[in-house]
Order: sequence, then C-alpha cells, then structure tokens
Amino acid sequence: MKSNFISKSETSKISRKVCEQWKISFPKCKNLKLFQIGNHTIFTNGNLHIIKINDLFIPSLLSITILEQLPSVFVDINAVKFICNGANVMKPGITNHTRFMENEIVCVKEESYNKFVAIGTSVVSSDIMQTKSKGIIIKNLHYIGDCVWNFLKNY
Repeated sequence: MKSNFISKSETSKISRKVCEQWKISFPKCKNLKLFQIGNHTIFTNGNLHIIKINDLFIPSLLSITILEQLPSVFVDINAVKFICNGANVMKPGITNHTRFMENEIVCVKEESYNKFVAIGTSVVSSDIMQTKSKGIIIKNLHYIGDCVWNFLKNY
C-alpha cells in the first residue's frame, strides 16, 4: 500500500468531478491523502472518503452525510448476505426505493435497520425497474466487508 498527499490543484479537479458525478453539493476539502490499495484508489481527509474506480468516484460507506443525499434502494434481510459478498442487487430483493436514473450512483440500505450495506451504479432507472420482475438493478461496487471497507474501518 502506498500513500501520499495530493496537490491543491488535483484536489480541486477531484472535487469538481465528484460534484458532477454525485449531483450534490460537495463540502470543500483540503489536504486529500491518496491511498493505493491493490486496484483501488482512495482519497481521504479523515472525514470524507472517496473511492475511485476507473473514472467513477463513489463515496465510501463511512461517509454517511454524503450517502444520505444520494438515491437509495432498500433490500430485504435475505439479500444482505449476498450483497455483502459482492453480489449485484437484483430486483426480487428490492422492497422500496427512491427515484434514480440509469448509470447513477445508488446506495443500498437494509430495510429493517435502515443501514447502508453497499454502493453501486444503477443498470436501469427506477421507472424501468418497476416494470421488471427480475434482473440486475444495481451493480455492486463497494460493500461492507470488502478490502476498502476493512482498510477505512481501521484507518
């Protein structure tokens, strides 16, 4: 694992890209530190953790204030163990949802305790999802128990 601080100009670039992708107001951040863990790039300032996957930036599951501003789907308890092992979110496991568009970052929450268990990108919009009875709805990118979660939990 390697780490280093990134420049102010690079931090500004990342902040702009994050605002565009997440479609939310983004807190100004300084002194982002970059961690390279395997194929994962993580930017953090201690409070905010951003994961870069190819050209996509997603918040970590520990960035609760950010996650609460993003669209979400709720899954039943039986789907959680599969999702927390990296499975994509399938239509039969979804019990409720907010509105989202195709290719949008979507949070996955467990319905009983209202806890975030994963983050992914939508394969279809919420409108199209309602017409389906099965199939992948959210591509799972980050979940409780993955290498990024374990690193950040102990960071």
